[in-house]
Amino acid sequence: MAFASEDDLEQWALEELQGMGFDYVHGSALSPESDDPVRESFREVLLLPRMEDVLRRLNPDLPDEAIRTALNKVRDTEFAGDLISENRRIHEVLISGVPVSWFEGGTEKSNIARLVDLDNAANDWLVVNQFEVVGQTARRPDIIVFLNGMPLIVIELKGTESGSLKGAHNQIETYKSQVPDLFRTNAFNVISEGVTARFGSLSADYDRFMRWRTVDGEDLVDESSALALQTLMQGLLDQEVILEMLRYCTVFEDEGKGPIKKIAGYHQFHAVRKGVSAVIAARGNDGRGGVMWHTQGSGKSLLMTFLGGRLMRDARLENPTLVVITDRNDLDNQLFATFARCAALFGEAPLQAEDVPDLRKKLADRKVGGVIFATIQKFRPEKGKADFGLLTDRSNVIVFADEAHRSQYGFDAKLNRETGETKYGFAHHLRTALPNAVHVGFTGTPISLVGADTKAVFGDYIDVYDIAQAVADGATVPIYYEGRVAKIEMSEDAGDLLDAEFDEIIEDAEAEGVEFDDDAKGSMTSKWTQVEKLVGSEKRLNAVVSDILEHFDARVEAMDGGKAMIVCMSRRICVEVYKRIADTRPDWHSDEDASGTVKVVMTGAAQDPSDFQQHIRSKSRLETLRTRYRDPADELKLVIVRDMWLTGFDAPCMHTLYVDKPMKGHGLMQAITRINRVFGAKPSGLVVDYIGLAADLKKALKHYSNADQKQTGVDQGEAVHALLTQLDIMRSMFHEISYMDAVHGSAADRIRVLPSAVEHALTLKIDGKEPKDRQDSKKRFMNAVTGLVKAFRIASGTSEASEAKDEVGFFIAVQAAIRKMDTSSRSGRTAEAAELAIAQLLNRAVASTEVIDILEAAGVDTPDLSVLSEDFLRGLQSSAHKNLAVEALKKLLNGEISSRTRTNRAQNEAFSKRLQDAMARYHNRSIDAIQVIQEMIDMAKDLQSQPDDGLSAEEVAFYDALAQNDSAVQLMGNEELRVIAQELVNAVQSTSSVDWWRKQNVRTKMRVVIKRILRKHGFPPDLQTEAIKKVVKQAEVLARETQKAA
Repeated sequence: MAFASEDDLEQWALEELQGMGFDYVHGSALSPESDDPVRESFREVLLLPRMEDVLRRLNPDLPDEAIRTALNKVRDTEFAGDLISENRRIHEVLISGVPVSWFEGGTEKSNIARLVDLDNAANDWLVVNQFEVVGQTARRPDIIVFLNGMPLIVIELKGTESGSLKGAHNQIETYKSQVPDLFRTNAFNVISEGVTARFGSLSADYDRFMRWRTVDGEDLVDESSALALQTLMQGLLDQEVILEMLRYCTVFEDEGKGPIKKIAGYHQFHAVRKGVSAVIAARGNDGRGGVMWHTQGSGKSLLMTFLGGRLMRDARLENPTLVVITDRNDLDNQLFATFARCAALFGEAPLQAEDVPDLRKKLADRKVGGVIFATIQKFRPEKGKADFGLLTDRSNVIVFADEAHRSQYGFDAKLNRETGETKYGFAHHLRTALPNAVHVGFTGTPISLVGADTKAVFGDYIDVYDIAQAVADGATVPIYYEGRVAKIEMSEDAGDLLDAEFDEIIEDAEAEGVEFDDDAKGSMTSKWTQVEKLVGSEKRLNAVVSDILEHFDARVEAMDGGKAMIVCMSRRICVEVYKRIADTRPDWHSDEDASGTVKVVMTGAAQDPSDFQQHIRSKSRLETLRTRYRDPADELKLVIVRDMWLTGFDAPCMHTLYVDKPMKGHGLMQAITRINRVFGAKPSGLVVDYIGLAADLKKALKHYSNADQKQTGVDQGEAVHALLTQLDIMRSMFHEISYMDAVHGSAADRIRVLPSAVEHALTLKIDGKEPKDRQDSKKRFMNAVTGLVKAFRIASGTSEASEAKDEVGFFIAVQAAIRKMDTSSRSGRTAEAAELAIAQLLNRAVASTEVIDILEAAGVDTPDLSVLSEDFLRGLQSSAHKNLAVEALKKLLNGEISSRTRTNRAQNEAFSKRLQDAMARYHNRSIDAIQVIQEMIDMAKDLQSQPDDGLSAEEVAFYDALAQNDSAVQLMGNEELRVIAQELVNAVQSTSSVDWWRKQNVRTKMRVVIKRILRKHGFPPDLQTEAIKKVVKQAEVLARETQKAA
């Protein structure tokens, strides 16, 4: 098919479709000018004779009058000029049938006329090519699939030599504009130029046309190994699949601007099929339906609606009740809104529980049906009661748990040491309230990222759709990474002053009656030398905000618009960042929610500082900002957040995320995937890192590699074994204490045993001997409890864990009691004043701040690959040579501090020394980042051939700069590049001018020298510009090092 014409492709497709059970007729046979016309005119798109035949076959008891009513319901247009609304109307009657009535013997009768046999026993499937239809002009689509005389699918093909996929899509758009009647009954459309193929709904833009990469739902077919059109036809255009897509996987969402038709991608369609099977299998057994892991941005919310709608209509479930659980009000509202817009799938409108009594009312008395939304926090017992109580014991209740990696592990039993009451987590109460329900978890994050295993709670994975697959499918866009770091230094004379002023602040506080022992002083000191205080210092924020604004201006210009988000470490920093932006760009500020270019989105309360109050908004006001920010045309283009909007919020037009907050694991992944949504011509999202996230990003991404997927869940047998082992350890520690009698006894029994249990924990023997220090005993006990809790959470959901939860709760209560004994309660008001004074002192101590592009300083370009691509995942190993510029940058930032060093936390350490150590930790994060980036680039370029042994470090650096271009390596060879590198080192070292890199005329001369050397050795001319840029950067680094050595 490599050189097939459009006609060749058309004929091949027709043969394939006929082989799949479709009848075939050439368009000329359906012309109104034929000998036996089936259409009255070329404007008619319905094949009425075939349509009437099927109607009579599907509805044998209906009279002619009712048949005509059903025909006219499809034939007559009700929404002239609004094709999507008309398509929605037709879709509803295709699925639900047409209500008809007639008089018989003087009595009015009514029924539903079926237009389609959803079981596919009596349908009429027909494919037609060159079907001429006239609207504004005459058009002949390549292939049309008819269902029962109605045009259901339009297939537009282009030749492999000169055609394009975009051209095929443009042709579809032309048909929609010029012959709209052809699309009134449309399900979806298909475009192909032979090599690739896509499908999309009636309202889908080109970027929303999707691949269909599987035939059976299990094996993915690569477009390089098979004809994409063939895969799509066999997988999507199967008659059963088409009917399922129509019935269960099509929705019309209207957010106030008119309906948008959305259909399932292949990953969602087959996940729904697998989900139904899993729920049916779990019903009546252990209730663990399984986990859907579909990466963020791939349409997880729609997947939930598709699966929910199909389950609601499955006769085997006997009109089930669907309960949708989230763990936050904003997620509950957002998901509820999505389900409400898709209510047609369920046959009824979803309901949202307002509070606990309302939840009971909506669930307790319900016998069938219903889609009920609630946060898991509503499953809490009434005051004074230990359990929530039973709502219903029906087995046809299905619980959907969104973001299942977070809140669904609350099975822990917690003992209140003061009252003796045992309290259980929300998930325990949910299971108690709905004991026979089937539970299905949905997550966009691999469970291994959060240290808990949903396999124990929900069962095995039903379906996995990871990041690499989503990017490859075009369901999400790649995410790129740019590393920047704000350097912080201390004033030269700040050290001694800092110590003296810090001591004075503490003394003043003590004079006011606040007692500070050494531990308290150390705690105060450590608190204000944490990274957050450095990140939020005045001079640093000035530099970061200035850099962000400059970067964002360039970004908006390059992306032709779009929006960005700034993520800060604290609400205080959010407010400070806003102030600086408003001062720099006063026209961006507005006191009104409905206007302004920049806003802070954060939580707050009335007791917060006064300058916080303008940024604290009600639910309705936040919704105004949400709507504005999601609108590409709205002037609101920059939001500042700490935690809000980092999960459960989609704004496809957002393309840049500025991160100035340490994040790890699933929190990091959820945050950066805010920018992976498909939008127009947006090629990718960009993470701009000011804090040094690359090492944590690399660690988190290990959980996303294909090889790790099968290892994500912990085997149940191993989990239970680990729990029982940890329990044995605890039991052996406490064999002298009769704690089990208390665990199973009254509240008074539990209170009485707690003090003796605490004392026992603090006097445990060490290696069979009496402890020399109670701290050793405490450490032994606390470590053992930590291991027990972790094992319990992994095994939660098993019968063994359920039996042990009260015993585990006892040990947790002992642990909590010991922690409370360690906590000193001090006077608060004056201590807060002391902290404020220290904060002001810190701001004075930070003398010079500059923002460094760590990639540029290292002599490398911004990586041209996605940090979420398979190339990155394969690049998780170290390069053989470290770039000289990276080493120089490391010295520049933190004076050769070893990677990720934790400073000595001795309490008597001087404040200035601690501040310097905190700076070193901060800067060291950035070195981790650049090492990961360098490694990523080196490995992505397939570990370019290394030079022969014998090169100096300087020569290796120049070799690496030249060899970053694969074409140069292939054309020049290793030996020639080695010779060039040696000459470049000699040229730089022979330059006698001091600080030559600061003088533009000398820099120009150096570029000439470099260019002359490259030209002399035949370096490809088209590659020289980029090579010169990199070599000059390396030359500057080498010259600086040479000058320092002198």
